[in-house]
Amino acid sequence: MPAVTADTLTLPRITAVDPAGPFRPALGVVDAPTTFEGEGFQVRRAFPGIDHRLTDPFILMDHLGAVEYAPGEAKGAPDHPHRGFETVTYVLDGAIEHKDSTGGGGLITDGKTQWMTAGAGIVHSELPTEELVVKGGLFHGVQLWVNLPRASKWEPPRYQDIEPGEVVLLTTPDGGALIRLIAGTLDGHGGAGMTHTPISYAHISLSPGARVDLPWPEEFNALAYALAGDGVAGPERAPFREGQLVVYGRGGAITLQASDSQPSVAPAFEVLMLGGRAIREPMAAYGPFVMNTRDEIIQAVEDYQAGRMGHIPASQA
Repeated sequence: MPAVTADTLTLPRITAVDPAGPFRPALGVVDAPTTFEGEGFQVRRAFPGIDHRLTDPFILMDHLGAVEYAPGEAKGAPDHPHRGFETVTYVLDGAIEHKDSTGGGGLITDGKTQWMTAGAGIVHSELPTEELVVKGGLFHGVQLWVNLPRASKWEPPRYQDIEPGEVVLLTTPDGGALIRLIAGTLDGHGGAGMTHTPISYAHISLSPGARVDLPWPEEFNALAYALAGDGVAGPERAPFREGQLVVYGRGGAITLQASDSQPSVAPAFEVLMLGGRAIREPMAAYGPFVMNTRDEIIQAVEDYQAGRMGHIPASQA
């Protein structure tokens, strides 16, 4: 890890931020508890019990791995439905094979992101490749759920495949960090992913001791999740490490810094940085459905049970 790398000396640089700030405060650091999904694979859930007003428009984020599977150990998520939101699957190492009721899908592997808008409803599966099951190997990925505004919840399902070569690569003024802008905007740069709600979603690799100061839209919230390594966040220099989420307060800039010494398994401090404009609509959620009202949730369950969200074609299953 990571799958997409570059020489930072050759990359566009983000705008320098006054190191004196003011920067957004780190309101808190939260541990991501471990749970199990699908056929029994382990994930770390990054928004445990956090007030949704602090994470809106993001609903959930699962950190999968990094894990070295032995032969026969890899597991996935067989056929299941979604309605009312988007799943954003970012694979750093390894591969997931995706199939769905529209006949779409494909392989998500090594630095690729699949942005699936479930919209009015879809049934899909997310499974390890046959090679990973038979031979074992390294897997590391993240799945983010992004809510849809009421006006977009009934749109037909659609996909965006963001290939590794389409990710916008940036660096800091001193070249100490590699920033991969996956979707949304950052300091005037636009990522490949097109979103229903304005957001920023980036993967940042900080060299030991490196600092990142990011201009950040005042109207966005701001969250940082550590994929590997450790460092500090905010002007308070709140310590955080792999498997922890930082919730930032309000302000026009964000700061985070890698520790001078990183764990041997993580030569860089790997951080997902995300934020967006809150939708601020009523939210009713039940398992794989995220709607605005309880009645819409009941309808989603009934539609799925009646087969109205479709089935994965036999030729794919």
